[in-house]
Amino acid sequence: MKTLLRGLLTAFLFTVFAVPATSAFAEDKVVYHINDAEHQALAGLRNIRNQLDTVPESKIVVVAHSQGVDFLMESYKDAATVGPLISALHARGVKFEVCEITLKQRNLKKDQFVLDADFTPSGVVELTRLQQKGYAYIKP
Repeated sequence: MKTLLRGLLTAFLFTVFAVPATSAFAEDKVVYHINDAEHQALAGLRNIRNQLDTVPESKIVVVAHSQGVDFLMESYKDAATVGPLISALHARGVKFEVCEITLKQRNLKKDQFVLDADFTPSGVVELTRLQQKGYAYIKP
């Protein structure tokens, strides 16, 4: 009887305190919030590159709205600097989301943006949704 109780207690403790191997390290999920391209874009892109160099399997989404969408435009003043970074990060799985409300407010068209850009109805709603899904929030 003691052996049975000891075995049941051991099984119970193992079940309660064991951490499955797949969740020992939670998947890194990060959303970068850019609303000022001039002051945030290049630093943010470099931060993302550094994160992927350290944790290559990270899931990263960049959400841009307001003046932050500018760095994703083909006519951006620093396109020669940020363009290659955007393309390289996109190739590594980074998603770039542009706020469609910003497009309407600033009278911008989707064809003014780099091919690596995707669009979301609302940048703020997308930020909220991703955080609710466990994405860490970073504002460079």
